[in-house]
Amino acid sequence: MASNQGIGTFILAGGKSSRMGKPKGLLPLAGRPLIFHMARLLKCFGEAPVIVGRQSDYSDLGFRVIPDDRRNLGPLGGICTALRVTSHGWNLIVGCDLPFLTQEWLEFLIARAMNSPADVVVPLNDHGYEPLCAMYRQRARTSIEGSLERGVRKVTDGLAELTLTTIAPSEWKAFDPRGRLFKNINTPADYEEARRALNRRPNS
Repeated sequence: MASNQGIGTFILAGGKSSRMGKPKGLLPLAGRPLIFHMARLLKCFGEAPVIVGRQSDYSDLGFRVIPDDRRNLGPLGGICTALRVTSHGWNLIVGCDLPFLTQEWLEFLIARAMNSPADVVVPLNDHGYEPLCAMYRQRARTSIEGSLERGVRKVTDGLAELTLTTIAPSEWKAFDPRGRLFKNINTPADYEEARRALNRRPNS
């Protein structure tokens, strides 16, 4: 197990999940809600992660849950909320619906951040950035908050004024040759694929 890296860890779980009919983090996988699997993975890197989302959805599960500072701002608003409450310089922020993340990959991502002068360390895929599995410095909050005030809602647009270190597909695919690390759950078909994968995973 990785040692405490002195980072904050956050799970964004404030989405409406209209296509799934229930909060994605509560979807049962391998006998437990998906949010439990995500929390256990992030806990490898220190204290228990904080969930940014609706308290009514997750507070009964024993997690620390904080609501978005301002509702209906999407994931960019959740990132800004996480950076407001953190006491750490570096913060690992992930979406709640990324069931294919691995400890080995996150260790690599954290190590890259610890050696980077950038504001954000973010993976890059064939379609652009993967900002919902990235490392953020606390100081990035000021710029992100300014973007929100100007009406920016797209996460990648909210990073435009920050300095970035990117991790190329050739690097992160070493941890997942099938390229599924950042595949999230949007549809019932995605959920079924994740369910099968987690049921096969040891010690799920």
